[in-house]
Amino acid sequence: MEASLEGSRGRRVKRAGPSDRALVLVANRLTDPSSEHGLAGWLETDFVCDAQGRQWLPAWRGEAERKASSRPRVRVEDHQLQGWYRTLDELQELKERVETNLFQRLRDLFALKVELVFYDLTSTYFEGSGPPGLAQFGYSRDGKPRNRQVLMGLVMINGWPIAHRVFEGSRRDEKTVPEMTEDLERRFGIQRVIFVEDRGMVSVENLALIQKHGHGYIVGLQRRRREEIFKYIEQARGPWTECPAGITAREQHPTPKTFVQEVPSGKEGVRIPVVHSEEREGYERAMRRQAMERTRAALEKLSARVAAGRLKQPEKIGAAAARILARRHGHRYFGWALQDGLFRFFEHPIHLKREQAYEGKYVIQTEEATLSPVEAVQAYKALSDVERAFRALKDVLELRPIYHHKKERVQAHIFVAFLGFLLHRALEKKLKEAGVDLSSTEALRALRTLRIVEAELNPGQRRRWVTRGSPRAQQILEALGITDPSPPTPKTTEWTRV
Repeated sequence: MEASLEGSRGRRVKRAGPSDRALVLVANRLTDPSSEHGLAGWLETDFVCDAQGRQWLPAWRGEAERKASSRPRVRVEDHQLQGWYRTLDELQELKERVETNLFQRLRDLFALKVELVFYDLTSTYFEGSGPPGLAQFGYSRDGKPRNRQVLMGLVMINGWPIAHRVFEGSRRDEKTVPEMTEDLERRFGIQRVIFVEDRGMVSVENLALIQKHGHGYIVGLQRRRREEIFKYIEQARGPWTECPAGITAREQHPTPKTFVQEVPSGKEGVRIPVVHSEEREGYERAMRRQAMERTRAALEKLSARVAAGRLKQPEKIGAAAARILARRHGHRYFGWALQDGLFRFFEHPIHLKREQAYEGKYVIQTEEATLSPVEAVQAYKALSDVERAFRALKDVLELRPIYHHKKERVQAHIFVAFLGFLLHRALEKKLKEAGVDLSSTEALRALRTLRIVEAELNPGQRRRWVTRGSPRAQQILEALGITDPSPPTPKTTEWTRV
């Protein structure tokens, strides 16, 4: 809520407990993400209180004190900044306990059936060096290979985020699976589930580990790193079964279709559904044609240079052709030859055929005997929910930038974003249940039309009023079951400090 501050100075101060302080950090990350330094400005415009209704207020440094100090750019009193940092430290110490308690609460409230566990990874990078040991160079999903990074693994069940872990930035994807598997068993008592994982998590060791612990799996297979994948795709010449359209597909007109058929794996107990997606086929075909056109144009220029005598030495011609074919995966589409001093190129008779066969296809592997191919596809496609979660963490909750230089505080910063995303998802589910066609982000924006006004009527006597807000805000409050948005009335005139 927006705050109208009046007569805030001169009140007595009481230190808040860790849960009240953590709520401030999470609420800020959810509604108006900023650093711990930027919290002061947010507290000056938005009304935030503790469980007893005592308002949080910023603690600004005096101008003379600030300018005379060694850190004149820091405008917030040091005790407040250190208080937020102390809150991060406390949160990180309680992380496992909080996640476990939240999972138990969600399980009881929503009758979660822990059958499918979705696990995926993302990365987030540092502008500077980051904390030693944790911030390392690795495969960047953000297109920042020159920046140090950390990895974050996220586990979701029934659309709810239940756990996460932060790994060093150089860790390979598949090397995170054993640690995450053991963590789920130890903390959540999960006896048998089906892990749904993306292609980067697949390794012989991981699948053996999952099965050793009595779990099942549904994984996507990387098309170009395993020779048998093309064999599976070639075998898919029988009847296709149409799969129900996903959420994103249903929003398109006409709705693209997805089909599946199971092919023999040649291994006992291993099942291979081959999937054909019209949406994916259209995208991959367009990208391939674009790459071929640009590569063809470059090869034609090279051919003209050779024909004109501007490039004669065979080794230089070969090097130029190799450079062209290295760009845009040109070697997948074209071959070349040098005959009688002339350079000629042609569509590759083997590689191009394979690329065309790949278009729109992906391959899934599982050993679940009771799942139909359609059910396996639906489970695998649901993994996109984790990808949507990552977008929310990075875009909506602004996971970056991370200013901390200590390992534990970087982990705590990510934990705050995780808790913010949990609330974001809870709001989304509540709105959907109530039939309110608004995203969580739109709902939070509408709720900002509520205002709280505070006035001192007599010395020591204060009163608060909450305005009604917009019609959409009222609709959202009804969906959340909130009949009275007024904050608690504090028993004293104390205000809260960190």
